[in-house]
Amino acid sequence: VQLQASGGGLVQAGGSARLSCEVSGTVTVYAMGWFRQAPGKEREFVGGITWSGGTTYYADSVKGRFTMSRDPAKNTVHLQMNSLKPEDTAVYFCAAKDYRTTYFNDQYKYWGQGTLVTVSS
Repeated sequence: VQLQASGGGLVQAGGSARLSCEVSGTVTVYAMGWFRQAPGKEREFVGGITWSGGTTYYADSVKGRFTMSRDPAKNTVHLQMNSLKPEDTAVYFCAAKDYRTTYFNDQYKYWGQGTLVTVSS
């Protein structure tokens, strides 16, 4: 199973960016998640989405600004990021889990390589 993230880059504060993550391989995905890790900080949960129903859950820090969506036909999940702030600068990772867990923000089994988003002030 491989997760390929794309779409990172340099964005001005207040701008938007869209990340994508394509899943390949033999797996039945239950949910996808996005995490991020800023320099010198621990990795943190950004948002998650169930694969079949599209139920989403977001960290408070991005709620109302970030939106996740999925395209099952293309085995791809997207993270639309609006109103970006310098504190959103981080390497963003997509992840997948193949079974239901109690919480959206943990127990992801498969991970992508990460894509850097830099928000300039």
